[in-house]
Amino acid sequence: MICYIIGGKVLTMTGEIWEKGYVRVEGGKITELGPMKNGAPFPLPEGEQVMVVNALGALVMPGLIEAHCHMGITEEKKGMEGDDCNETVDPITPQLRAMDAINPMDAAFDDALRAGITSAMIGPGSANVVGGTFSFVKTHGRAIDDMLVRSPAAMKVAFGENPKANYAGQDKSPATRMAIAAMLRQELFKAQRYYEKKCAGMKRSEEDFHYEAWVPVFEGKIPLKAHVHRADDIQTAIRIAKEYGLSMTLDHCSEGHLIAEKVKESGFPAVVGPDLASRSKIEVQNMAFKTVGILNKAGVKTAIVTDHPVSLIQSLPICAGLAVKSGMDEMEALKSITIYPAQICRTDQRVGSLEVGKDADIAIYDQLPLHVGAKTLCTMIEGKIVYADESFPLPVCEKRV
Repeated sequence: MICYIIGGKVLTMTGEIWEKGYVRVEGGKITELGPMKNGAPFPLPEGEQVMVVNALGALVMPGLIEAHCHMGITEEKKGMEGDDCNETVDPITPQLRAMDAINPMDAAFDDALRAGITSAMIGPGSANVVGGTFSFVKTHGRAIDDMLVRSPAAMKVAFGENPKANYAGQDKSPATRMAIAAMLRQELFKAQRYYEKKCAGMKRSEEDFHYEAWVPVFEGKIPLKAHVHRADDIQTAIRIAKEYGLSMTLDHCSEGHLIAEKVKESGFPAVVGPDLASRSKIEVQNMAFKTVGILNKAGVKTAIVTDHPVSLIQSLPICAGLAVKSGMDEMEALKSITIYPAQICRTDQRVGSLEVGKDADIAIYDQLPLHVGAKTLCTMIEGKIVYADESFPLPVCEKRV
């Protein structure tokens, strides 16, 4: 069925803003959009069954994107039984895949939809030097295989306190930042040699399950996803990625504002947050909502994240609003929860903006979602309404003959 969303203020995130616009959806994709002629309704196609969503007085924009979280892999209210975030017995586990542990039944997915969040990057935690691969998923569904957009989507590596705290207590490496860096270098050294042999025509019998996980990293298909808070850890991650010629995202980047020019020079994007959480450990003592704005103004591509459940997934737009309050440009903050995370997660060909050919992942609000009082009126994923507030008018099905 064809769907028209009409009458709302359309914010495309590509530069176009129409005070009264429309979006046409067919087959789960955006097929047409633009301003309404003279602000008035237009004739609907004849002989077609059409669903009309009246967004008059509302804001229509792309669904929001969470670029780093653990929902469904660290489930709420389930304790050990629902915590599959960290395999804390081996510091090097590239072969682990988040998709094998994400439970779409986690209540956080419903909270995401109610906030207009339509996709998320989900993966392992930061207890290991190498934690395994992330998956980029839609936030509606019952089977993770049907929700996947990109998997694997990134390889998790971690620096700083978390790997130290986990393994120092087990009387094994890493107990220092030196050991974390050395272990990652050694792993990358071996993985690179494996990749070179594979490119040279490795026999099937010589393939190794552990190192196969690194192949898309060295092919340049997915980046390293580096857990880094402190300025020195950020620079160590940059140093190692450059040594091996790998792409990378700097996740959390809590002291990135202290070395903004270094981050800019690296060319790596910053995935910043969770600034709404407490400063619960030494390495986040300089965490602040100003960080993402400073990095953004320095020319770094930025995404704002909750790191759910560290801060709750539904607080994503509020985190962007608090970044604006701390000096970030409002439009750049909106881009940092839509098109920029889509680009950083390499899924912008499908999501992150309202454009012809992209998935019809759409959020309708009563005002800018950055405001604490903003209400999500309707959330659509691939043209299907997956959440609607009770105050939002029901779609009308019409047929012109």
